[in-house]
Amino acid sequence: MNSIKNLVFLGMMGSGKSSIGNLVSKKLKLPFIDIDNLIVNEVGMDITEIFEKKGQDYFRNIEEKITLKSLKEIKNIISLGGGGFINNKIREEILTNHFSFWLNWDESILIKRIKGSKKRPLVLKSTQQGMRRLIKDRSKIYAHAQFKINCNKLTKTEIVKKIIKIYELN
Repeated sequence: MNSIKNLVFLGMMGSGKSSIGNLVSKKLKLPFIDIDNLIVNEVGMDITEIFEKKGQDYFRNIEEKITLKSLKEIKNIISLGGGGFINNKIREEILTNHFSFWLNWDESILIKRIKGSKKRPLVLKSTQQGMRRLIKDRSKIYAHAQFKINCNKLTKTEIVKKIIKIYELN
């Protein structure tokens, strides 16, 4: 693998972007960047608190600034927040200049993982129908990723091996 491109993970909240990204970074011995963690460090509040006190628009503006800055780095493993790829500027930059991996899961698995999570403000008070709608709407955009990894029947180790194999072939 001689590419200087970043490897970017995207997908719904609860899809494992941070945990898989961290494992891939260790295997490839490349730096790992978690965008949500950078936002929390920058603002000094957790994501739910940012949404409650400053609003979603404020969060999305900070997310865009931090993500685009992080994407200027080379040869990193980057985990986006669940809504990062929805942003046109972020999506265009990733699709043009980086490797993008969508960690795709069945809706029922995602709902089990995120339902009632206090760390996920968009679904904290959402109904199951609302979560389904969010997953469906976002999936249409995630589908633009360069690589789609169907994770349902794979272990974390198998997901990591699959991603590294694809990355090394490109």
